Amino acid sequence: MSIDIQSGLTSLWNSTGIMNFIQPSNPDLSCVENFLHMYGMPMMIVICLFLLWLGIKKQFEPLLLVPIAFGGLIANFPCDHSFQAFVYKVGIDPAIGIFPLIIFMGVGAMTDFGPLIANPKTALLGGAAQFGIFGALLLALCLGFSPAEAGAIGIIGGADGPTSIFVTSRLAEHLLPAIAVAAYSYMALVPVIQPPIMKLLTTEEERKIQMTQLREVSKREKITFPLVVLILCAILLPDACPLVGMLTFGNLCKECGVVDRLSDTMQNALINIITIFLGLAVGSKLSSDKFLTLETLKILLLGIIAFSLATAAGVLMAKLMNCFTKTKINPLIGSAGVSAVPMAARVSNKVGLEANPQNFLLMHAMGPNVAGVIGSAVAAGVLLSLCR
Repeated sequence: MSIDIQSGLTSLWNSTGIMNFIQPSNPDLSCVENFLHMYGMPMMIVICLFLLWLGIKKQFEPLLLVPIAFGGLIANFPCDHSFQAFVYKVGIDPAIGIFPLIIFMGVGAMTDFGPLIANPKTALLGGAAQFGIFGALLLALCLGFSPAEAGAIGIIGGADGPTSIFVTSRLAEHLLPAIAVAAYSYMALVPVIQPPIMKLLTTEEERKIQMTQLREVSKREKITFPLVVLILCAILLPDACPLVGMLTFGNLCKECGVVDRLSDTMQNALINIITIFLGLAVGSKLSSDKFLTLETLKILLLGIIAFSLATAAGVLMAKLMNCFTKTKINPLIGSAGVSAVPMAARVSNKVGLEANPQNFLLMHAMGPNVAGVIGSAVAAGVLLSLCR
């Protein structure tokens, strides 16, 4: 009887988290790999707690960083992960993968395309910001990543979390943890990363440029615009249609004025529910064996380069446009060409106000900001066509 009790207690002890946190050494691995193998789970728990601190204390993209970090905690506990596996299968797995599309629908329902319609030339700024995507792609190829992996890494430059997840799940699913964390982290750090680049590339006089008030956009224009965008996308780049289609559908529901209940659901309840599950699903891939790799460090580095290139390209495009137009554009709004809506536009406005307290750039910056959302979706279609 004593032997059975001893055996049972030993079995119980071996099943505890304490015993499973520290993995036995593997003589086939190098010193660094062995260290990560043995202590990976405790290290990832610390990293996830740090991400929680960033989301709660610093409020860096808390709506996504908190569920991602919490999902990562669960993924690194030695417990049953079947629920997370199910959520990932339904929401992100390439075979189904509906979460990014639903979030794009909600973004469309929350976004006003009016500033872009009123000043169409700002679409060039959103297009220029996509240079960060393709610049990072080329750098990733130089570092030895495959074309599919390089395409997934490059999309970080669009500063669009759902698009990054959508593209990565189809091109290089094994890189999803690092790319998702990089994309959302850099989105949250827009107020930190962008201002130094904006100030470095502009003069004090350029930052003081005041732009004329935008014209009023009619309801008919706002209804027609998403339909035209979708039709052009279907004709020219069908691979981008899932993202662009959901974005334009959400916007059409917002602007047509006859489905307010649907629009309200997209903007609030639905996008909030999907955000919760998307964060938990992404967090489920933050296990130590997938995240604590040399590839992750490379991806984080390439991500910041991509985001910086996107910001710089938008500002420089605005400066170039000023060489050919009579009505000057404040180059600061070029930085809003990344897809972080509306945070990037707010940063443009903030830096403009620092240079000139009468310089209100928010609505002007929303033009390239909206164009950046569309541009990142189009860039995603291009990457899927070229790299798959």
